[in-house]
Amino acid sequence: MPWPAVYDARMPESASNGTNHENPNGDAGFPMTVREAMLARDTWRMFRILGEFTDGFEVMNSIAPAVSIFGSARTPESAPEYQQAMECARQFCKKDFAVITGGGPGIMEAGNRGAFECGGTSVGLNIKLPHEQDPNPYQTHSIDFRYFFVRKVMFVKYACGFVIFPGGFGTLDEFFESLTLIQTVKIDPFPVVCVGHKFWDGLLDWAASTLRDEYKTISPKDLDLLTVTDDVDEAVRIVADAYEPAKYRHGVETALPGMLPMAQKAAEAGHE
Repeated sequence: MPWPAVYDARMPESASNGTNHENPNGDAGFPMTVREAMLARDTWRMFRILGEFTDGFEVMNSIAPAVSIFGSARTPESAPEYQQAMECARQFCKKDFAVITGGGPGIMEAGNRGAFECGGTSVGLNIKLPHEQDPNPYQTHSIDFRYFFVRKVMFVKYACGFVIFPGGFGTLDEFFESLTLIQTVKIDPFPVVCVGHKFWDGLLDWAASTLRDEYKTISPKDLDLLTVTDDVDEAVRIVADAYEPAKYRHGVETALPGMLPMAQKAAEAGHE
């Protein structure tokens, strides 16, 4: 039995108040607290996290320049957004871009399907969830994640652009995080294209009137970090035109999003 399992087994089920408990297996001198047991689990959780990073890096480093496509897991195949996402992925495939999605149903399935049926590279970064997230069958490369934050690194690190269709909290999370990383220069800037004026305009009007104008919590130019369009052809063109192979490779070789300034300083120091 692995050591963590042994350790967990020694923790009494009744331990709930953080006080010391003798080892129920009868070993003398092995008292522990609930906190100590939790810290032990956290230590081993660290290795699981490192393992997910390692698996992700090993697979994704072999992927061609890629575009991450986001959107709702609840979008049905009959919805126009599903068809747009398929067409978007198909066009990226024809331009030799890999397509990365969250690997689930809805818009994610549409993105994978468009690339898969085109004969391109279709990556699914699957997350283990109690609902919604059944991997779709249109993936040439599939990676399973337990931790959202590890998965997020893969979306950003290996993408040269984001195309974001209508979605829920998860989609908005990726949207705002990409803008934050670009705004704070934690990653090389890349295009963030939102598809669907009807869905996005209300949010961006609020951001302009409330965040920018009334409360001044964002800079006047921050909303220039993204583009909204109804035209899939335009979305693909914006990302493809902005792609620079050398810049993309530098972003991939940087260890993690957030380490870009350190990498730049190291490179500059090497040229002095």
